Amino acid sequence: MNNQYELATHIYANITTALDEDLRNGDLTAQLIPLHTAAHATVITRQNAVLCGTAWFDACFKAMDKDCVIRWLAQDGDAVTTKQTLCEIRGDARAMLTAERCALNFLQTLSATATQTRHYVEAVHGTHAQIMDTRKTLPGLRMAQKYAVKTGGGHNQRIGLFDGVLIKENHILAAGGIRPALEKAFRLIPENINIQIEVENLEQLREALDAGAQLILLDNFDLGSMRDAVKFTAGRAELEASGGITLDKVRAIAETGVERISIGSLTKDIQAVDLSMRFEI
Repeated sequence: MNNQYELATHIYANITTALDEDLRNGDLTAQLIPLHTAAHATVITRQNAVLCGTAWFDACFKAMDKDCVIRWLAQDGDAVTTKQTLCEIRGDARAMLTAERCALNFLQTLSATATQTRHYVEAVHGTHAQIMDTRKTLPGLRMAQKYAVKTGGGHNQRIGLFDGVLIKENHILAAGGIRPALEKAFRLIPENINIQIEVENLEQLREALDAGAQLILLDNFDLGSMRDAVKFTAGRAELEASGGITLDKVRAIAETGVERISIGSLTKDIQAVDLSMRFEI
């Protein structure tokens, strides 16, 4: 995301889709509430987490009641603790009940990604490794989850297929080998676009370095092979570890000397943070 306008555009698209699929022709249950009833609500967390997604939450409520007032007691990126009150909301009761589920869905999901990322970032603290995301995001929520990764202290890789090159095993096979694939990429791709190539063993690493690779992904290397790769590369290219990385292994991986560690589970294997909204009429 290059700027706040771009982020706001994605937030609007996300919440419009979410509300449309939930509402269709209207909220049938909300009709039980008398018109123009005012309400007050609080959101609490039932577990420790890193808060993320407040802008999506706000947008859901504002779409239903532009005059509602939301006061946050914590901000994106804050570590929050069990039973902590996160925000207070005042507005039209019908509108608040209609927006509640979609708003919480965004807040729970994005907080989960930010929380997961923070755990990994803290695990490698003091090393030179950066925690990176991947394209393994929930459909329709890529920009939101990449925002959540940054909120948790991680780093974004390419957004999609349009803004970076990752030459994987099947690309290498189809192109005729590591050198032909890299040579064609260097010839066709603008200089301001990252070109990364995946290797599966030390011999492929040697080939990639000889062909001029500057960013190399070590796919499913064990710790010993990773250390050998770092020693052999000797700073000639930036190395990234990927594949089967878990929280209990990530510190040891970082200590091999790789500069980057990419983890798909930051965005695809998450469990929503447990939040609760309590109403007062």
